[in-house]
Amino acid sequence: MSTTSPEAVKKLLENMQTDLRSLSMECKKKFPPVKEAAESGIVKIKTIAARNTDILTALKENSSEVVQPFLMGCGTKEPKITQLCLAAIQRLMSHEVVSEAAAGNIINMLWQLMENGLEELKLLQTVLVLLTTNTVVHDEVLSKAIVLCFRLHFTKDNITNNTAAATVRQVVTVVFERMVAEDERFKGMAEQPPAIQGNSNRRSVSTLRPSAKDAYMLFQDLCQLVNADAPYWLVGMTEMTRTFGLELLESVLNDFPGVFLQHQEFSFLLKERVCPLVIKLFSPNIKFRQGSGSGSSASPAPVEKPYFPICMRLLRVVSVLIKHFYSLLVTECEIFLSLLVKFLDGEKPQWLRAVAVESVHRLCVQPHLLRSFCQSYDMKQHSTKVFRDIVNALGSFIQSLFIVPSVGSVSSTNTPAGLSLSGSYSPTWMVGTGGGLTTQAAFEYRGTWIPLMTVSVQGSAKATYLEMLDKVEPPSIPEGYAMSVAFSALLDLVRGITSMIERELAKEEEAVARGADTFVQSDLSVCVCGWVCMCVCVAEAQQVWEEMVNACWCGLLAALSLLLDASTDETATENILKAELTMASLCGRLGLVTPRDAFITAICKASLPPHYALTALYSNAANLSNKTYSIQGQNVQIISPSSESHQHVVAMGQPLTSQPQGTVVLTAKNIQCMRTLLNLAHCHGAVLGTSWQLVLATLQHLVWILGLKPGVGGGLKPGRAVEGPSTVLTTAVMTDLPVISNILSRLFESSQYLDDVSLHHLINALCSLSMEAMEMAYGTNKEPSLFAVAKLLETGLVNMDRIEILWRPLTAHLLEVCQHPNARMREWGAEAITSLIKAGLAYKHDPPLSQNQRLHLLLLNPLKELSNVLHADIRQKQLECVLQVLQSQGDSLGPGWPLVLGVIGAIRNDQGESLIRTAFQCLQLVVTDFLPTMPCTCLQIVVDVAGSFGLQNQELNISLTSIGLLWNISDYFFQRAEIITEELEKEEAILLQQACDKGETLNRPFHPAPPFDCLWLCLYAKLGELCVDPRPAVRKSAGQTMFSTIAAHGTLLQQPTWHIVVWKVLFHLLNCVRKSSTTADKEKIESGGGNILIHHSRDTAEKQWAETWVLTLAGVARIFNTRKYLLQQLGDFFKAWEVLLDHIQSAALSKNNEVSLAALKSFQEILQLVTPVKDSDKPDTLGAMDIPPVLMEPLTAPGPGRPLPRSDSLAERLAQRYSTQPQLPPPGEEQDDSALWWSAWSTWYRTGTECTRPPSGGGDKLAFVPSQPFLTALIQIFPALYQHIATGFSMDDLRKLGIILHGAVSVPISSDASPFILPSYTEAVLTSLQEAVLTALDVLQKAICVGPETLQVMYPAIFEQLLQFVEFSCKPPQYGKMETKHVANAKYNQAEWVALNYVPFAERSLEVVVDLYQKTACHKAVIAEKVLQNIIKTLRVPLGLKYACPAESTWKLAVSSLLKVLSIGLPVARQQASSGKFDTMWPKLAHAFEDFLFTKSTPPDNLSIQEFQKNEAIDVEVVQLISTEILPYANFIPKEFVGQIMAMLNKGSIHSQSSSFTEAEIDIRMREEFSKVCFETLLQFSFSNKVSTPQEGYISRMALAVLLQRAQEVLHRYVEDERLSGRCPLPRQQVTEIIFVLKAVSTLMDSLKKTQPENVDGNTWAQVIALYPTLVECITCSSAEVSSALKEALGPFKDLMQPPVSKVQNGES
Repeated sequence: MSTTSPEAVKKLLENMQTDLRSLSMECKKKFPPVKEAAESGIVKIKTIAARNTDILTALKENSSEVVQPFLMGCGTKEPKITQLCLAAIQRLMSHEVVSEAAAGNIINMLWQLMENGLEELKLLQTVLVLLTTNTVVHDEVLSKAIVLCFRLHFTKDNITNNTAAATVRQVVTVVFERMVAEDERFKGMAEQPPAIQGNSNRRSVSTLRPSAKDAYMLFQDLCQLVNADAPYWLVGMTEMTRTFGLELLESVLNDFPGVFLQHQEFSFLLKERVCPLVIKLFSPNIKFRQGSGSGSSASPAPVEKPYFPICMRLLRVVSVLIKHFYSLLVTECEIFLSLLVKFLDGEKPQWLRAVAVESVHRLCVQPHLLRSFCQSYDMKQHSTKVFRDIVNALGSFIQSLFIVPSVGSVSSTNTPAGLSLSGSYSPTWMVGTGGGLTTQAAFEYRGTWIPLMTVSVQGSAKATYLEMLDKVEPPSIPEGYAMSVAFSALLDLVRGITSMIERELAKEEEAVARGADTFVQSDLSVCVCGWVCMCVCVAEAQQVWEEMVNACWCGLLAALSLLLDASTDETATENILKAELTMASLCGRLGLVTPRDAFITAICKASLPPHYALTALYSNAANLSNKTYSIQGQNVQIISPSSESHQHVVAMGQPLTSQPQGTVVLTAKNIQCMRTLLNLAHCHGAVLGTSWQLVLATLQHLVWILGLKPGVGGGLKPGRAVEGPSTVLTTAVMTDLPVISNILSRLFESSQYLDDVSLHHLINALCSLSMEAMEMAYGTNKEPSLFAVAKLLETGLVNMDRIEILWRPLTAHLLEVCQHPNARMREWGAEAITSLIKAGLAYKHDPPLSQNQRLHLLLLNPLKELSNVLHADIRQKQLECVLQVLQSQGDSLGPGWPLVLGVIGAIRNDQGESLIRTAFQCLQLVVTDFLPTMPCTCLQIVVDVAGSFGLQNQELNISLTSIGLLWNISDYFFQRAEIITEELEKEEAILLQQACDKGETLNRPFHPAPPFDCLWLCLYAKLGELCVDPRPAVRKSAGQTMFSTIAAHGTLLQQPTWHIVVWKVLFHLLNCVRKSSTTADKEKIESGGGNILIHHSRDTAEKQWAETWVLTLAGVARIFNTRKYLLQQLGDFFKAWEVLLDHIQSAALSKNNEVSLAALKSFQEILQLVTPVKDSDKPDTLGAMDIPPVLMEPLTAPGPGRPLPRSDSLAERLAQRYSTQPQLPPPGEEQDDSALWWSAWSTWYRTGTECTRPPSGGGDKLAFVPSQPFLTALIQIFPALYQHIATGFSMDDLRKLGIILHGAVSVPISSDASPFILPSYTEAVLTSLQEAVLTALDVLQKAICVGPETLQVMYPAIFEQLLQFVEFSCKPPQYGKMETKHVANAKYNQAEWVALNYVPFAERSLEVVVDLYQKTACHKAVIAEKVLQNIIKTLRVPLGLKYACPAESTWKLAVSSLLKVLSIGLPVARQQASSGKFDTMWPKLAHAFEDFLFTKSTPPDNLSIQEFQKNEAIDVEVVQLISTEILPYANFIPKEFVGQIMAMLNKGSIHSQSSSFTEAEIDIRMREEFSKVCFETLLQFSFSNKVSTPQEGYISRMALAVLLQRAQEVLHRYVEDERLSGRCPLPRQQVTEIIFVLKAVSTLMDSLKKTQPENVDGNTWAQVIALYPTLVECITCSSAEVSSALKEALGPFKDLMQPPVSKVQNGES
C-alpha cells in the first residue's frame, strides 16, 4: 500500500493522533509542557485534515509544529517517552511529511540524545530513515547527521559500533545515490560549464548542484580523515580509524564510478587526494624488507612495519581504482601496478605477497584492462612495460616459491610457503602402493613440494585474504595457497587474453570479409573510404594484440614450463598444456613466429623424456633459454626441466639416434603432452607454419620410442615386440596406443582442411624430417625411422583433390629417399611414391585426367624418375607399380604411354634377372592387350623397348621371347596398317607445322620416308641390332624373324622406302655381321652355360658367328631374289647388286667352310639357279645346342609371282595413298641385265682367284685351304653364269677361267676329309670338283662349237687347259710351297695335306683332248696354235715315265691317245708341211717315241709274263705306226727326224733287257718280238729297193756297222773273262749280255738272208764274217745257256760257206 493512498493518509492521521495522545498521557504528570504541546498538536492535525484536501503537503508545510511535541518529548530524556517520540518521528519521516526546517530540528535533537548517550541504536535508525526516505537534509544538517553516526561508531558498545558502521556505510551510499538521482533528473538539460580544475576552495564548490555538493564535501572529508587531517565539512568528528576510512573510500569508488568519471570536480579529487593518499600509505610496505635490521647504518630512522589491515585495504582500493578509473589515472595506475609487482617480491612478508597475488589475480581476469595497460604503457616509448612486468612478476613469483632460500628465517611466518618441510616429511602422494595410491594435486620441483588448492572458479578472482577485513594481525598463509592463486592467475590471464583476442580477431575477419563483399558489390567511391578506415583499425588492433603477446609470452612460457615440469596432477598438467597450446595457436594466428615456436618447443620437450637429444628442439630453445628477463632488478630465468623420479613411468623404448644408446622412459605426463601436441597439430595446423618441423620431429621420436611402425597407406601400427626388444609398454599405454595412432592418422587426414600455404609448410616439415632420418640411416643397417615417409604418403593420399600443388616437392623428396642405401628406408620411399602414383591415377580428378594431360604426365613423371635409381629393389617396386597401373588404368593412359614405356624399357644389363623378368611381363601385357589403345606415335617406342629386351644379356629366354613380340608387333602393324597410317599422318602434319613455325627441319629417324614406313624401318633396324647380338640363339631368331617380316609384310612399304631397307637395314646388317664374324674369337667354348653341351660345329664364337653370317647372307640374297622386280626400279639397283656381290665374295673367301659354301649358295640363288634352301637341309644347330627354337617358320618367301594373300589389296591401298602404283616389269620384256651378270662374273672371278691362290708360306699346317665342296660349288656356278655372259665372253675371260680351274683342281685336301672325298685309292673315280671343272670346259667347248667363227680361236686355249690337266697324271700340281703327301701314304688321323689322286682326272682330260682334237684338228686356230705339237709335248711325259707313271693306265692311255691323235694329225701335218707350221713338231715327236720305246724306268718286279707281253705288243704297235705312217712319207718329213727314227730302230734292234729277270723268264723278257720288228723295219728301210737318196743307204750301213762292231766287242770280252774266271761262274749280267748278243747275231743273219743281196753293202758282209772266229772261240764256255745261243748263232753261217760269185764286185762297188 502506497504512503500517498487515502487509506494510508487516513491511517497516518489516526496514528499521529494516537501517538500524541500517548505522549500527553505519559507526560501528564512529569512534563506538563510536553502534554500541552501534544494536545495542541492533536488539534493542529485535525485542523489540517479538515481544512486541506492534500493532507500530506499541508502536513509537510506545518511539519515543524507537528513535530514539536515529539521533539519536546525527546528532550525529557525519559527512555519510554523518547522511544515513543522517535517512533512517531520515524513514522512522519517515512511518509515524507518532514520539511527541511523540521529535519534540522530533529537532527539537533538527535545530536543531544547522542551526546547524552541515549537510545543510540534508535538514533541511528532514525537518522537512517530520515536520510533514506527524504532528500530534505542538506549541507550542514546532513554533515551533522553523518558526524552523529560516525561518533556513535566509536562508542564503547560493540553492538552500537557495528550498527553505526553499517549506518555510516549506508548513509554514505545514500548521499551518493542522491547525487546520481540528481544527475538523472538533470540529464536532459543543458550541461553546466565545466568546473575549473585546481579549485582550491574545498569548502564550496559553486558549480555543483546540492546533492553533488554534499557528496563532494563528504568524499573530500573522508580523504582528509584517512590522511589524519581535520575534516572541512564533517564538523564535530572526534575520532576516526584509517581502516574504516579506507573501506568507505573503497565502497564509494567501487559503487559510484560514474560520479567520478562524469564530474570533473570528483575526478580532481581522485587525482589530487586519493592517489597521493594511497601512495603515501603504501610507503611502509615499500620500504620494508624481511630480515633488514633496524639499527643498520644505512637506515638511521626506524622502518615502519607494514600493517596488514591497512595494506590489505589499500590493495583493495587500488584494485578498484585500476578497475574503474584507469582511464583517468593512467600515470597513477602505473605507479600502483609497479608497487603491486614489487609486493610479489620474495623479500616481502608472506601475507603481503599473498594479498598482492590475489590483487594480481583480480587484474588477470580482466583482459580488457590488461589490453589497456599494454596500450598505455608497454606500447609507449619511455614508459614502464607494466603489462610485461606483471606477467614476469607472476612468473618469478612462482619460481621463487620453488627456490629454497639460502638463509633460514627465524619465524615461520616469514618462511616462503612450502619450504618449512623437514627432511623426514613424506607428502601424502608418496604414501600407499599399487592401486591404493592417493594423489594430492601438487607441484614438485627439485625436492620442493607444493600442494595445489582449489582457490577460485576459472575466470573469477575470489580472494581470501583481501576479504579479511576483520583481521588485525596478518594471518598465517597455508602452504601452497600463494602458488595456487598464482597458478590460477596465470591460467586466467592466458584464457582471458587468448579468448579476447580470438573473439576480436574473428569479428575483424568477419568485418573485413563483409567489407570486401560490399566493396565488390557497391559503388567504388563510397566504399573506398570505409574500407581504408577499417583496414587502419584492423592494423591498429593487430598491433596491440601483437604487443600484448610479445610482452607476456616470455614470462608465461617460463612459468608454464616450470609448472608443467613440476606438476604431478593430471588436471593441472592438462590446464598448463591447454594454456601453452592456446598461446601457441594465438601466436600462430597473429603470425608471431618466435613465441609460437617457443610454446610449441615447450610442449614438444615435455612430450619427450628428460634431456632427450633432439637437436631441433634445442637449437630452437637455445635462443630462448639464455634470455633472462629483468623485472625491476629481479631475474626470471627460463628454468630447464628437471628430471625427477616422481612421474609414473608408462613406457620404455629406444631413442631415435644415429649411435646406439640405452633405453629411455616415457611417463604418463609425456603421453599427455603428446596428446596435446597431437591436438595442437590437429586443430591448429593452419597456423603452425614452420613449426610443423618441431611438432613432427617430436612425434616422430615419440612414435619411435613407443615402437609404432608404418603400415599400408602410411598409418602407424604398434610394432611387434620382436622388432624392438628394448621396448617395454605398460598396459595403460598399450590401450592408449591404438588411440594415439588413430589420432596421428586423423591429424594427417585433417591436412585436407589446411590451406595451401599451411599444407606446404606441413610437407616441407615432413621432408626435412625425412632428410634427418635419412642422414641418420646412412652407414647403418639399423631400422630407420619411417615416420616422415609414411606421413608424407598419408598426407598425399588425403590431398588428392589438390595433388598438383604438392606433387613436385612430395615426389622429389620421395625420389631422394628411394636412392638411400638403407634398404628399409628406400623400400618405404618406393612404397610411398608408387602408392601415390597409383592413387593419383585412380582418383576421380576434376576435370578428369583424360582432359588434363599436364596433370596426367605430372603424376606419371616420378615413375619415370625412378628409373634413374640404381637399386634393384626400387626398380622392382617401380615395375610392379607399372604392372598394376597397366592392369588397372592401361586403357586410359593416353599421353602417359611414352613415360610408361620408357620405364619398362629402362633396363640395363647390370640389373638382375628378376627385374628384367618383371619389366618384360609389363611389356608382354602391353603388346598383347594395349597396342590398340595407345597413340600410334608410341608404337615406335614399343618397338624400341621390345628391342632393348632382346638386347639384354641376363636372360636368354626373354631375349628370344621379345623377338617373338617384335613379330607380333609387326603383325599388328600389318593388320591395322590403314588406321595407323592415318593417325601417324595427322601427327606428322602437326609436327611439320610446328617445325616450320620454329624454322627447323623435322627431326625424326628415317625422315623422308612416310611415317608408317618409318615405323617399319624402326622395327627392321631394331631386328637388325638383334641380328648382331653376342648370343647365337638371339641372332638366329632375330635373323629369321627379320627376313620373315620383310618377306611377309614388305609389300606394305613404299618404293622409296625399299631404298632405305636395302641400304640402311640389310647392307648395314651385312656389314656388321661380316665385321663381327671376321673378328670373332676362335677360342673353344667349353659349354653353353649351365650344363648345355655344345656341338663341335658351334664350339667357338667364330663358328657361331659363321652361322649368323650364313643366315643373314641367305636372307638378303633371298630378298634380292624374290623382290628383284621391285628393287630394280630403285635408281641404284646396280650399285646395290655390286655391294651384295661384294658381300657374297667376302663371305665366300671366309676361312669358314660353312660361310664360304653358303655364300656360293646365295650366289647361286641370286642368279636364280636353285630354289631357296630349306631349313631342313641345314644343320639344325639350335637343336644341337638344346636351345628351344623360338621362330622356326619355314622361310619360303613370296616371290614376284605369288604375293601374299590380302597383302596386295593393302599394298595397293597404301600405294594409292602415296599415289604410286607398284610397278611390275612389263610381261615378256626382261630388263637389260648384262651389266649385272658381268658384275657377277667379275665377282666370281675374284672369288675364284682369291680362294685358289696358294698360301705364301711354306709347309704351314695352319694355312687355310678351301674345301672341296666349296670349290665344287664355285666351279658349278660357272656354267650357269656363262649362259648370261656367253655373248661377250672373250679370250681374256677364258684365260681367267683357266687360271681358276687350274687353281681349283690343284688344291689339296685335308687328310681327315680325304676319306669322304676319295673312297679309296684303287677306285679310279673323279671327284665332284674335277667333274665340275670338266663340265665347265665342256660347256665352253660346246658353246664354241655352235658359236660363230670368231669363237673358234678359243679352241687352242681349251686344249692348253686340258693338257695342263693331263700333265697332272704324272706330275701332280703343287699348291704353293705346301708339302703334300701322296694319298696312299696319308694317315687319316693326322692333320696333313693330301694331294688328290689326279690320274682319273688327267686321263679323263686326255680323253676329252682326243675327242676334241678329232673334231677340231683341221681348224685354222688349232693348226696355227700348234695344238698337235702341244699334245705330243704333253704326252711325252707319261710316255717317257712309262712304268714310273703313278698309274699304269696312264702311259697306256697316253700311247693309245698318241696313236689316235697322230692318225688324225699326221695327215694334216703332211698337208701343211710347206707352211712350216708343223716344223717344230717333228723333233718333239721323235723324242716322244724315243722316251717311250727306250724308257729309263724298269718294269715292276711283280709284272707277270702275260702283262709283259701285252706291253711289248704296245711297243710293237708304235713301231708299226712308224713304219706305216711316217717312214713311207719320208720325203714330206724333215731328214733329221727320219735320221732320229732310224737311230731309234737301230737301238731297238739290239736286245735290251732288265737285269731283274729270272733265268726262266729271260727268253721272253728279251723283247725279242720288239727287236725283231725294229730290225725288220730298220732292215726293211735300210736295204729297201726304194732308197731314194744315197743319204738313206748311208744311214742303214752306218747302223749295221755299229751293230756288228758292238757284237764283236761283247764276244771278245766274254772270252777273256771266261778264261780268267776259272771255275767260278761269271756274273749273271755278263752271261745275259752274251746271250743277247748271240741272239742278235742270229737275228741279223736271218735279216740279211731275207734282204735283196744288192741292198747289202760288202763291208757289212766282211764284218759279219769277221765275227765267225770270235764265235768259235766261245765254244769253250761252260754255261749251258750260252752254248745253246751260240749254237743258234753259228747255224746260219753255213750259208756263207760258199761265197756267192758277185761278192767281189759288190765289194768293189
